[in-house]
Amino acid sequence: MKKRNKIPWPTQAAMSQVYEKNLWGKGEAAFYSGAGSHDPKTVNAYVEVAGAFLRSFNPPLRVCDLGCGDFNVGSRLVPYTQRYKAVDIVPDLIAYNQKHYQAPQLSFEVLDLAKDPLPDGDCALLRQVLQHLSNAEICAIVPKLYAFRYVILTEHLPDSPFEPNADLISGQGIRLKKQSGVDLLAAPFHLKVKESRELLSLSAPEAKGNLVTTLYTLN
Repeated sequence: MKKRNKIPWPTQAAMSQVYEKNLWGKGEAAFYSGAGSHDPKTVNAYVEVAGAFLRSFNPPLRVCDLGCGDFNVGSRLVPYTQRYKAVDIVPDLIAYNQKHYQAPQLSFEVLDLAKDPLPDGDCALLRQVLQHLSNAEICAIVPKLYAFRYVILTEHLPDSPFEPNADLISGQGIRLKKQSGVDLLAAPFHLKVKESRELLSLSAPEAKGNLVTTLYTLN
């Protein structure tokens, strides 16, 4: 009998199950995006550097939070923006966020970063999002990032030298288990930037490796 190829689980279904089964842990709210979005040291450090960058602009930037999760982090950056568009692939998560977070410049939308057009804006935030996606999906996302002037990317990376961009099936962990991590400047993504500047690197809470936040200037 000929062996049938295994079809990768659709990303929306995989990420929905993460929240339904509390695979990233459980907090007091109905949705929990993991320790990286709730550990005070991690969150405060990120908000400090990302907030300082956003506050440096007058008028404020239009920000797109691509993969906003439970919005525990993004909610603290909204006041520094002209407009804040937060998107995620999980419909129930977005519905929950819409009920619990309001601000005049804030809106939410269900969106698949790989398949759908991205909202327009000046700055994109991608915080521990790409690490969960396959190389094919990241390759579909990268060309869309050139519509933004700035991208602030946070990835969970090994704390020792590594080969970047080992492939995985979306929703099946992250590349750290393969001693790898996402590097958008390397093959097969080859993001072209005018400037790259590391804003923050700190040990990941309750896990190996570091959470590294990098500011890319694209145009």
